[in-house]
Amino acid sequence: MTPKYRTITTGRIRFEGPDAASFLHALVTNDVASLAPGQGAYAAWLTPQGRMITDLRLLREDGRVLAEVPEGMSAALAARFDQLIFSEQVQVVDDTEGMRAIAVFGDGAAGVVAAVTGIPAGSLASLPLLGHVTSGDVRVVRIDDVAGENFATWMPASRWESVMAALASAGASEATADLVNALRVEAGRPLFGVDMNTETIPLEAGLLDRAISTTKGCYVGQEVIVRILHRGGGRVVKHLVQMMADAGVTQVPASGTPVLDQGREVGALTSAAIGPASGRVMALATVHRDSAEPGRQLTVGDGPPMTVVLPSDVL
Repeated sequence: MTPKYRTITTGRIRFEGPDAASFLHALVTNDVASLAPGQGAYAAWLTPQGRMITDLRLLREDGRVLAEVPEGMSAALAARFDQLIFSEQVQVVDDTEGMRAIAVFGDGAAGVVAAVTGIPAGSLASLPLLGHVTSGDVRVVRIDDVAGENFATWMPASRWESVMAALASAGASEATADLVNALRVEAGRPLFGVDMNTETIPLEAGLLDRAISTTKGCYVGQEVIVRILHRGGGRVVKHLVQMMADAGVTQVPASGTPVLDQGREVGALTSAAIGPASGRVMALATVHRDSAEPGRQLTVGDGPPMTVVLPSDVL
């Protein structure tokens, strides 16, 4: 795929101050305190009952942590975080309006971002997941929303027009929303508010390896997660799975369509699209754990069967 770009519509929150990392470390599911400047982590913020308030991408810098949060949630989340500050030296700022972001992906994405930002392509290509580097007032982050090379570029709103022009000059073209969604579904990346929500326990959405540290200290909701992992053997009632239709199937089922296992309703579809790489109809669905095994044939609505290809614990 030739280099593409898309506007990132998520929110951004800035945690400033010497206690920013320790403040977040005590709240979210992943290890923030051990991150060095230039590193990042994906995490969830949970209720005491272990259900998701939100997911977050956290980027560590000297004296602050930057957070990317779901679209439309930054103001409410910033206020909620602010209410939890007691004696910690940290300030919470909703930076969504002042900071814009764009993603570049596809073959040669590192070269395009390098041409726009001046950061060497080799340095970008060697970044670990959520590793990030800056050039002046522009920050580039290695992300994994789709397969292959995938970078997010954060910039002040005042730089938006010049960066967009530079992307066009570097040979990147704008991706449609349908293409971006199809690539996400094919990569098996759940989206908060679509494939998981405030009723979701992160283990149900397959976030154990991506978002949860099993060695860090206490965080909100940890007791529930530990109880499931150690007393329940990691078993939850429902799982998010990825499914694939047979070749030749072209009808894409709608979100919310019931999923059936041998005629019995076991869950519902959350996202679906025709995968650009596979050419097959791909879907994400939340189903009962007994129906979540790879190779299982499930029916979506009155359509043809689809095969479970990935269970939630590897999404």
